[in-house]
Amino acid sequence: MEETSNINAHLAERLRGLRAERGLTLDGLAERTGVSRSMISLIERGESSPTAVVLDKLAAGLGVTLASLFAEEENAGALPLVRQAEQRVWRDPDSGYVRRNLSPPGFPSPIELVEVFLPAGARVAYDTGRRSVGVSQQIWIIEGEIELGLGDETYRLFAGDCLCMDIEQPTIFRNLSGQPARYLVALTTGTKPSHR
Repeated sequence: MEETSNINAHLAERLRGLRAERGLTLDGLAERTGVSRSMISLIERGESSPTAVVLDKLAAGLGVTLASLFAEEENAGALPLVRQAEQRVWRDPDSGYVRRNLSPPGFPSPIELVEVFLPAGARVAYDTGRRSVGVSQQIWIIEGEIELGLGDETYRLFAGDCLCMDIEQPTIFRNLSGQPARYLVALTTGTKPSHR
């Protein structure tokens, strides 16, 4: 797994760049996201290991996906292939869940693929809700089982199950079993989705 300091440095550079592209000050991003100015500053200096929940709030405030914070900026010279050993892997310091960005870094594509390992007993709650960009995703369970709360709905997902969802409402991932779960997330961004 990539060293935490390397990932924190990448996240710091990526967040600074995205914030600058959008002409946002630290105070402006803090106001948009509910993440304190001091926390954003620590993350942008690579001095903090942010949790998945904090990163999701920052991603929503910047109009990007959580996965894109770990990705490289798109560029015309990017290769369409990434080997497993080169894929960026990150562990959430709060829940212990591990995410692996599967998509080739920097290669222009409308789809992002992420593999997630959710430890037994782990819980990750994203309360971001409304976003400035529409994000549609599908969750496909490879092994194990998870409980997924999506707004007022709760789904129990087992190996082989696939759930299609728009992340416009609070989302909670729970592994209530005694075994780790592994699942694939495929997501796209675009215009705001219609509410179904």
